[in-house]
Amino acid sequence: MKNGKLELFRDLQQRILTLELAPGTDLDETQLSQEYGISRTPLRDVFRHLAGEGYLSIESNRGARVSPLSHKTLRDFFLTAPMIYAATGRLAARNATAGQIAELEESARLFDQALADKSTGGVALFNNRFHQLVGLMADNEFLLPSHNRLLIDHARISMTFYQADDPSQTDRLTRASEQHWDMVEAIRDRDEERSEELVYEHWGLSREFIEPKITPASLTIGL
Repeated sequence: MKNGKLELFRDLQQRILTLELAPGTDLDETQLSQEYGISRTPLRDVFRHLAGEGYLSIESNRGARVSPLSHKTLRDFFLTAPMIYAATGRLAARNATAGQIAELEESARLFDQALADKSTGGVALFNNRFHQLVGLMADNEFLLPSHNRLLIDHARISMTFYQADDPSQTDRLTRASEQHWDMVEAIRDRDEERSEELVYEHWGLSREFIEPKITPASLTIGL
């Protein structure tokens, strides 16, 4: 991508993951074209790319909008995520390269720094990056698209229910950090079974906090 397209692509990803652009938000082509200095054709290329990854939905009579979060979407998410995450974690321990492990360590450090800074957006983004890297390590062309699609909604759900500056959530987020480092160690040791176990533990930490909060009344945005 050229500079304007790439900047737009990355900015929209971040703004969607951090809920700066709420689920269901319609995107203004004219405003974005002017802001990023690109014409409608490359703009729509970016939209199509993001729609293919699950960030946007495109309707012929409505244009592009941020993918909504519905109650059904979240039911499907909680059903599917542990299966995909576990398979990805096992394969990551089998296939990760030394360079990827170094990147994973850096991502874990950035997550910890965001925790120290009490940055909810930073925590969501660096957690997302950590797990994106695990997906890349798995090196499986069938798992990766599903894994990355799950991570989009995982980040948005986290932004909805987690607050890094909330003292009541400190212990849970600290445990998430510890589990990140345990996963790094298991992947470095090529311990597939331990890596998969840790993924389930990490998933459980999110599920037990978030799942009770998922009710139709709490998910009215973007419907």
